[in-house]
Amino acid sequence: MQRNLKDYLIISFKGLAMGAADAVPGVSGGTIAFISGIYEELISSISNVNAALFKTLFKDGLKAFWKQANGNFLLALLTGIIISFVSFMKLAKYLLEYHPVLIWSFFFGLIVASIYFVGKQITKWNLGTIVALVIGAAIAFYISKLPSLGTNENPWFLFIAGAIAICAMILPGISGSFILIILGAYKTLSNAIHDLDLKKIVIFAAGAVIGLLSFSHVLKWLFKHYHNITLAVLTGFIFGSLNKVWPWKKTLSWYTDSKGIEVPLLQESVSPIAFEGPNQMMYAIVLMLLGFLTIFILERVGSKK
Repeated sequence: MQRNLKDYLIISFKGLAMGAADAVPGVSGGTIAFISGIYEELISSISNVNAALFKTLFKDGLKAFWKQANGNFLLALLTGIIISFVSFMKLAKYLLEYHPVLIWSFFFGLIVASIYFVGKQITKWNLGTIVALVIGAAIAFYISKLPSLGTNENPWFLFIAGAIAICAMILPGISGSFILIILGAYKTLSNAIHDLDLKKIVIFAAGAVIGLLSFSHVLKWLFKHYHNITLAVLTGFIFGSLNKVWPWKKTLSWYTDSKGIEVPLLQESVSPIAFEGPNQMMYAIVLMLLGFLTIFILERVGSKK
């Protein structure tokens, strides 16, 4: 595919959006990739990183290797993701602590729109796709109800958490950051990024690379052989994740982390009327609409490309 500098800048901006989404527990960067029209190319490019690719490197040289790896696309996208994820994680922590209703409202609108745009790509609805959608929704809803574990800083645990979380990050509807919270690794990674603890960052990244290279092959095979079923499951994932991003929540239990800070352990969704907090209904509705329209814009850009 022939691309110019403008095309790669747009891909980097999509990466920025993916990184920002992945930094928020409950929102999936995979959803952004899907809506913006780069999801299947991303999965295909990642799955092409194998022994044959490195054979090309030694046999035909760096240029042939880079082209076969779709290197320009991956470099542009990863640059956006990394810059956004590292910078937005600090902002996300602040917003989740001091303005949770507002940030969740934006992402709730974003995910509602995503359900429509992912679902409409299913070319044929039948009993199989309906069952797949229901199963996907049930799995995502169950995950959203799981309580988080306490913080764990063991290196092997961090490696495994990276492998599991990265698989979730590339699945629409399943939040990698939320998986890290459930596993008890979100705080550890957040502190490592804040403190520039390179050892922990490298361990997590190594696990993420192993998990990504393995899982991308599974996804590529599913898209090739069961395209509509796979889309239905992914649509169900997004639908089932709505419970996690519902803006108004009541905290049922807390846990105290290693620094003595109280962190919500288990929450349940409540109506805006029953919510015990500042009345931000008007701002919440505006941000829901903004999130909803954001997906329309991303989908319009993605469909043109």
